[in-house]
Amino acid sequence: MAKEGKIEGVKLKELKVIPDERGRLMEILRSDDEIFDKFGQVYLTTAYPGVVKAWHYHKGQTDHMTVVKGMMKIVLFDDREGSKTKGEVMEIFMGEHKQLLVKIPSGVYHGFKCISDTEALVINVPTEVYNREQPDEHRLPAHDNDIPYDWDRMDR
Repeated sequence: MAKEGKIEGVKLKELKVIPDERGRLMEILRSDDEIFDKFGQVYLTTAYPGVVKAWHYHKGQTDHMTVVKGMMKIVLFDDREGSKTKGEVMEIFMGEHKQLLVKIPSGVYHGFKCISDTEALVINVPTEVYNREQPDEHRLPAHDNDIPYDWDRMDR
């Protein structure tokens, strides 16, 4: 069962890890999940400790991201005209210690920072195939922009 996120259209699915003496199994995304839209491709991206990869959004693509190794701070920013949550920022801590799948709708800026001591691995299942000639990626610099977010570590 997917839970609604703080930003309109963002959904979170808790992932169940099934361990036994041979190892582990974890289903990430199924075509019969309520969170599933359609399949474009599957890819892996990584970040080294402390590295920030941000910001971008897609005009037509929805992302379905999970962290399978390490820990990431995934941050979303809603800059969509007409959205009920325009201007909202959402932080999601996910990875080995909190297994989640996050659905990021088109138009929502997103990025991540590796917060583990080792490289973190992200699996993404976008709804569209990557178009090398005309990528659906609209970028801003990670630190010098109008998004009200600071990637520095927060001591709470």
